[in-house]
Amino acid sequence: MKHKALHSLTNKTAFVSLLAPALLASCPQSASASAAGIGITQQNAKKLTGTVVDAKGEPIIGATIKVKGSSTGTVTDIDGNFSVEAKPGVTLEISYVGFKTTEVKAGANMKVTLNEDSQSLNEVVVVGFGTQKKANLTGAVAMVDGEDLAARPVTSAAQALQGMVPGLQISQNSGSMDAKATINVRGTATIGQGSSGDPLVLVDGSEADINTINPQDIESISVLKDAAASSIYGSRAPFGVILITTKKGKNGKVTVNYNNSFRISSPIRQKHMMNSVDFASWMNDTYYNSGWGTYFSTDRMKQIVDYHNAKQVGPGTRQLADGTLVYGIGSSNGTTWDDGYANGIDDVDWYDAIYKKSTFSMEHTASVSGGSEKFNYYASFDYLDNNGLMKLAKDKFSRYASNARIDGKITDWLKFNYAMRWTRTDFERPANLTDNLYNNLARQGWPILPLYDRNGYYYDSPSPALGLATGGQDTTQRDVLNQQVGLVIEPIKNWLTHVDFNYRTDSSLRHWGKQMTYNHNVAGEPYVYDTSNNAHNEETKENYFNFQAYTEYTFSLAEKHNFHVMGGFQAEQMKQTKFSAERVGILDPSRPYLDLTTGYGYDGNAVTPSVSGAYNQWQTAGFFGRFNYNYDERYLLEANVRHDGTSRFRTNRMWKTFPSVSLGWNIAREKFWEPLTDVVNTLKLRASYGSLGNCNTTNWYQTYSKLEYKPSNGEWLQDGKKPNTVAAPNLVSDLLTWERIESYDIGLDFGLFNNRLTGSFDWYIRDTKDMVGKAPELPDILGTAVPVTNNTDLRTQGWELQIAWRDRLANGFAYGASVNLSDARTKITRYPNNPTNSIDTYIAGRYINEIWGYETEGIAKSQEEMDAHLKVADQSSISSESWGAGDVMYKDLNGDKKVTQGMRTLDDHGDLKVIGNSTPRYLMGINLNASWKGFDIQAFFQGVLKRDYYCSDNYGGGKEFLFGATGSGQWWCSGITDVKDYYRDASSWSVQNGYMTENVNGYLPRPRYSDMNTQTQSRYLLNAAYMRLKNLQIGYTLPKTLLSHIGLTNARFFVSMENLFTITSLPHQFDPETISSKAANGYPLSKTFSFGVNVTM
Repeated sequence: MKHKALHSLTNKTAFVSLLAPALLASCPQSASASAAGIGITQQNAKKLTGTVVDAKGEPIIGATIKVKGSSTGTVTDIDGNFSVEAKPGVTLEISYVGFKTTEVKAGANMKVTLNEDSQSLNEVVVVGFGTQKKANLTGAVAMVDGEDLAARPVTSAAQALQGMVPGLQISQNSGSMDAKATINVRGTATIGQGSSGDPLVLVDGSEADINTINPQDIESISVLKDAAASSIYGSRAPFGVILITTKKGKNGKVTVNYNNSFRISSPIRQKHMMNSVDFASWMNDTYYNSGWGTYFSTDRMKQIVDYHNAKQVGPGTRQLADGTLVYGIGSSNGTTWDDGYANGIDDVDWYDAIYKKSTFSMEHTASVSGGSEKFNYYASFDYLDNNGLMKLAKDKFSRYASNARIDGKITDWLKFNYAMRWTRTDFERPANLTDNLYNNLARQGWPILPLYDRNGYYYDSPSPALGLATGGQDTTQRDVLNQQVGLVIEPIKNWLTHVDFNYRTDSSLRHWGKQMTYNHNVAGEPYVYDTSNNAHNEETKENYFNFQAYTEYTFSLAEKHNFHVMGGFQAEQMKQTKFSAERVGILDPSRPYLDLTTGYGYDGNAVTPSVSGAYNQWQTAGFFGRFNYNYDERYLLEANVRHDGTSRFRTNRMWKTFPSVSLGWNIAREKFWEPLTDVVNTLKLRASYGSLGNCNTTNWYQTYSKLEYKPSNGEWLQDGKKPNTVAAPNLVSDLLTWERIESYDIGLDFGLFNNRLTGSFDWYIRDTKDMVGKAPELPDILGTAVPVTNNTDLRTQGWELQIAWRDRLANGFAYGASVNLSDARTKITRYPNNPTNSIDTYIAGRYINEIWGYETEGIAKSQEEMDAHLKVADQSSISSESWGAGDVMYKDLNGDKKVTQGMRTLDDHGDLKVIGNSTPRYLMGINLNASWKGFDIQAFFQGVLKRDYYCSDNYGGGKEFLFGATGSGQWWCSGITDVKDYYRDASSWSVQNGYMTENVNGYLPRPRYSDMNTQTQSRYLLNAAYMRLKNLQIGYTLPKTLLSHIGLTNARFFVSMENLFTITSLPHQFDPETISSKAANGYPLSKTFSFGVNVTM
């Protein structure tokens, strides 16, 4: 066996040298290991020898031998032999990854046998309605340990999961306090024209919102990715399942745990406005290039420069070097302040004015657990105080969460459990903090507009500050209460029957008090600027009931034939009530309540209150069964079937049956594999097929015509009042039925070097058929929208890879690394709504998210260069305006000496081509960790390795934040610092007048109020790939010998940094995670520094 051991050692050494040189370099020299022994020579110590073998008598290479309570130690050589300097009779600790640590008394010629750690060999994974040994899984299932989630100081479990599971895409599109991450499993699920492709999230078997779960309460998370794994949940889980298992009490003494974290956050990749001089120069360049003259006159430019260079001495007031006072805004009539756009000369960075540089938050969690063989319990409480980045008004999110669970054994054959989870969230923000703010912030935030008047009052020009500071508050309180009761009946051994009742209430109350805002005149007297004011109340309540009963039996025949059968029934009901009311005329601004409003507008006219309400419900019921068989845990078979019914479809289409089957082969357990087991310990091949239905339609009543009643909605008065109206119902299709999802998966699981190196690979295809989409267009004369129907198919194809390495050296230095990588692409295979094959919508046979655009030659550096280009590539079809130096030169691809877009169809697209695709590709997560003598460090990277993005929309759609000025005109322009790198030559207004220097190699074309230079094109196709250090954490755990004196069993201190840095080629104004939301100008994500302690007693 020595030749096999030598081969194993060679491979192990290779992996150590690849994965850990940087970590080893940080170890002290006195702690380095060798086969000859290390450490401090003890008084009266002798050189003792021995051998370490496994249960089969094979030598174990690299096992760690350590004198307990000291730093003296060594490792075994190629034959499993070791020698160590130790006093006879002292205790030696012998350990090796994958084996149980053993303690022996030191003596002469020792032979130590290490037993395999059965816990790792028999690791179980939570699956649908039960658990399975990981070694026997045949479906695509990934598991995350709760400790990995709890270690990160984030506000939700979804944030902690990001990047940890291959194929699980989690996007945090906004840093807003109430923002929720979007989650999907294995790429695009639907095109979103009538159905949802979100995964099903279950907490202890009951549907729940992942954002309401305290990460500290999570024991484990299983992600069921293919149809074979998720099919047991039927039509509610066609696109994957996230199973969250919470902690429960364990036998033993009472354990109390407390941990906290204190956090300081600051915005990342924050935008900034140009200073006033640069902004005015840029604006004048844009006007001049557009043939409009200039916006800022010579005199006003001089005033702007003077004010910019002056010293701040008061609100809206600065002092020149000669002592002269200059003001950001003047008063022509001596009574009111002048218009800011026409007369302002201030110098304000509106991003700095609105967002804080940093904010403080904290979280505290306490839990208690314990119990005996017959009764155990777990209870926890969590408080999160998360403050936002808004500077001018309160912006805050608070969460109170409690969790309690008891498990009892009534008799030998009857067990029960009860769990209660309650979460309250309070969210508060300025009433004006809406999507409009994100669109308006740069276009209304010209630097020359005053933030304050001379008296120190906020001044609205319009500009964002006054509304944020005094326009009222928007508050939402949400209470979620989950209650679960379960019974487990075992009349005979291995025959278990489970009966579970789950009930959830989810209530939210929103109060939005929109206040009038006031500017002030020169004398400091207020006058109404924005007359709108109202009190708005909105209440939503959901009652969710889930009942499930299933029975399972496990048995074996002839020792090697192992069976498991299970069957059950599940029913769900959701009832939803909504109510909202809005009334104008707030009587007392300090009490903006609905009952303290007059119902009269500012002009004295009565305004009919806005009242709306809705009552909705749906039900599902399903019968399910599972059959598992394995022969000697080598050959594995699992079959599932689910027969589901739902209220969302008509009676004749209400029920559907969905089967799945999966196979597995544990190759490493075959006899012919025994010569390789020293190297490859685990090798399992998996394959699965499953069919599922999707009943998750966005409209719960899509097959029914609905009359919409609208009170006081008439256009003409009758008896002095607006009459009630009834809207004609839209067309519906009573043929609407289930979307069908078919999934194919082939997977490989492997483990090498005693499972120190582990990994898995999956390749899959998922076909979504009869997807809900809009019916073909009907003539406009019909007067109503077309119905949705089952008419679209798509195919998602991808792969997933996960590799992990873990090891421990002789000096106790433990380290590990894991990498996961996944990719998915989606192609439309049927889409009847595009008979012309327009490239502006879905096309059958093509991948989704294609970006069509022009290929770019570059920016013309002179008029002569542009003229020469236009002779071979006439660009008049793009714009009839004059083309010159600083403008973009587009390529003529079809050779007709014209640059056109044809009819924008697949057959006639002129010179357009596919220049990119905005689908995120190659999603990656990297986790590095190490620990030594109580110190631990962990670094987690997350990223997307390929993604194209183009800001294609005007009027706040994102294009203005790339180019600054577009065809949207001056009132949508965005003068942020990142658009200052534009083409300027000697003829540019700013260069002629000495405000800027030439920049003929600028990144952006010369600014114009035109879309001639901002066409979708290859030059400005953005590479949105990135790698972000999501978390870096360093901790220290106090020695147990010290803790035992103060009654503690564990105490760990830590510092943590979230979103520490980002590697991306995107322009600075874009964040790769939020680029596709809020026109690339949303609430910024935060870099967070945290510190805290975790104590157990």
